[in-house]
Amino acid sequence: MRSLNFSIRTPMVLLMALAAQAASAQGYPNKAIHIVSAGAGGAGEVAARLVGQGITEALGQPVVVDPRGGSIVIHAGILTKAAPDGYTLLVHSGTLWITPLLQQVPYDAEKDFVPVTWITSSPTLLVAHPSVPAHSVKELIALAKSKPGSLNYSTTGTASTGHLAGELFKAMAGINIVRVNYKDGPPSRNDLIGGRIELTFQPVEALLPHVKTGRLRALAVTSAKPSPLTPGIPTVAESGLPNYEALFILGMFAPAKTPAGIVDQLYKATQRTLSQPEVQRKFASSGAETVGSTPAEFTATIKADTARWSKVIKDAGIKGD
Repeated sequence: MRSLNFSIRTPMVLLMALAAQAASAQGYPNKAIHIVSAGAGGAGEVAARLVGQGITEALGQPVVVDPRGGSIVIHAGILTKAAPDGYTLLVHSGTLWITPLLQQVPYDAEKDFVPVTWITSSPTLLVAHPSVPAHSVKELIALAKSKPGSLNYSTTGTASTGHLAGELFKAMAGINIVRVNYKDGPPSRNDLIGGRIELTFQPVEALLPHVKTGRLRALAVTSAKPSPLTPGIPTVAESGLPNYEALFILGMFAPAKTPAGIVDQLYKATQRTLSQPEVQRKFASSGAETVGSTPAEFTATIKADTARWSKVIKDAGIKGD
């Protein structure tokens, strides 16, 4: 009889929990929603404000965007301490799941957050100074193999998108090019244009103007497929390194245990926003393509991205600053 009572009560508890979640989702939202993003004026804040406006239009409640300075530990900490009720969200980059690969952090990137949607994808450009005698990825690889360690490439931070893109390129091509790290993008680009640096992987919007004036030579874009942001520029993958991909990813996250119904409402509101041509144009002007994937699709993307960069970081011996 004890066994029978246990088996009856357990499903009842689950049903009651599901019913409570459904009721919570039905009453959502009834007050302002807060979205935390990284850094005032950065890509995260821009994305948070654009999707926040769409959430307000779809769900009828104001959205307050809260750009924060500091590290990912600070941003993630706000979400881990928030109630899982859909009123505190985080818009952030792959730093969220890449940082734990480099150092100890007080959060679990897989268990402490619920991916809501992949907002945007930003490829980088592989460019060379015009003095480099290579006009394609294949020519660059051949040149690097003929002179191991003689070419250099700039980065703007350890484990930045450009750094990881460069290390993945080196590993897949089997070449040795020397990393030169800078604290910021403008000085590295100035040295590249001046010929003191030979190669770099940096954001499209930062490099494309210099490519158009002929001060830099674009060799490839790091997206898996040709990007509408860089018409006429081939991908690294189609230029000799199949399956190569390196992207700057921005997504939206909710605290763990946020009811699925609330996550679904947020996803649908954001997806509707990202499908609007005007929103897509605004993102494109900053070098980003809109995505709008489902929570399940975004979760799968994060797992694949984590696996890819975990191997690169381990093989290249990259350590956190």
